[in-house]
Amino acid sequence: MSATTAPPAATHGKATAVFTCILAALAGLMFGLDIGVISGAQQFLQKDFGIGDDTLGWIVSIMMLGAALGALLAGWLSSQLGRKRTLILGAVLFVGGSVLCGLAWTPHVLIAGRLVLGLAIGLASFTAPLYLAEIAPESIRGAMISLYQLMITIGILVAFLSDTAFSYSGNWRWMLGVIAIPGALFLFGVGFLPESPRWLMMKDRQPEAEQVLRKLLGSNDAIAREIGEIREQLKTPQRGWHLFQQNRNFRRSVGLGVLLQVMQQLTGMNVVMYYAPRIFQDMGYATESQMWFTAIVGLVNVLATFIAIGLVDKLGRKPILYIGFVVMAIGLGVVGTMMHLGIHDHGQQIFTVVMLLVFIVGFAMSAGPLIWTLCSEIQPLKGRDFGIGCSTFTNWVANWLVGLSFLPLLNGIGQAETFWLYAAFNVVFIAFTIWLVPETKGVTLEQIERKLMAGQPLRQIGR
Repeated sequence: MSATTAPPAATHGKATAVFTCILAALAGLMFGLDIGVISGAQQFLQKDFGIGDDTLGWIVSIMMLGAALGALLAGWLSSQLGRKRTLILGAVLFVGGSVLCGLAWTPHVLIAGRLVLGLAIGLASFTAPLYLAEIAPESIRGAMISLYQLMITIGILVAFLSDTAFSYSGNWRWMLGVIAIPGALFLFGVGFLPESPRWLMMKDRQPEAEQVLRKLLGSNDAIAREIGEIREQLKTPQRGWHLFQQNRNFRRSVGLGVLLQVMQQLTGMNVVMYYAPRIFQDMGYATESQMWFTAIVGLVNVLATFIAIGLVDKLGRKPILYIGFVVMAIGLGVVGTMMHLGIHDHGQQIFTVVMLLVFIVGFAMSAGPLIWTLCSEIQPLKGRDFGIGCSTFTNWVANWLVGLSFLPLLNGIGQAETFWLYAAFNVVFIAFTIWLVPETKGVTLEQIERKLMAGQPLRQIGR
């Protein structure tokens, strides 16, 4: 290739790579849509079906149990079928689950539809970031993976806005069923994605891997370099279960990853995401106001995510987590106090909403994205898939338990006490961050692994 033709080829390859990654990141949009859409539908389907809070809790939370099962299957499926086919399967489940939810004729059918959506989310939450990491050129890899996280928050916001639009008619079936439309578009788009070059190399299909890289990189030198790097990586096989059994230090990193995901769920964020209209109802707002404030929650969640993206490599992981946990504890503590004292006028309503939004900012700028970052950074190479798989599974199981237990907590110990409980969890997590969480800013994965395997305390395996 001549010097005059190489730059245009490389530029075209990068443009193709960016387009491919954006299309794959839409899996995050579907993920967010399914998380957010149930929030606005609850009061309407509860009225139509005549169900209590216990059944409603299962309708809301069963999706997270399905996601845990999907995440368990995703590693095997993405290895056997390939990343692309696993994403296609996830897209099919997105569409099928959405249609089933929209047509549900009994609460049990709705629960089944939500379970199918959970399986789709579990597949997507594992496979899409993996695919993005393997397909994106190194120069844009971090941005593309961050884009996936951003797409999740945008999906939640779009779902809240859609719920608000349909709330005037009270048609919960359209709320739940309409996301089959973007699901079908995603399914159509995924069909045009190339397979992961790394997976093709794993299956001894190097010529096909080179064809994909030619579209993504353009330059022959870049293709040869990438092929060499993939071949070198594949010399280190994943032996996570064996390493977990044999090595105490690896068990420590897996345990920390599990703890971090439990911490993320016990901040109380997903309680707000799943039950926001119910929370605003308890503040005294009418249905239309509940829905619009829920949409504002989604918007604040999107905007505050940019804070984390902008600061994570400047301030570091731990300072941002400290700030986030403090802000979340204050936000939920004040919300609980206001509910305890009683919300009697419009000024007190607005103040309580503002403090709830303060809590949202605290999460979206800290524990939301950074927990996932840390869970990927602390695992040694030979056990990375196993360690991340354990932490992802824990995230969904904890998510399911939090979603299932919130309404019983409200009805059992009271509104104020429930928010105080989650505020207290955030205070405890400050201590956990001090004692256990390493600062990984500016530290290579190899340095982290060496310190971990040398037996240094977890908080010291960073810098």
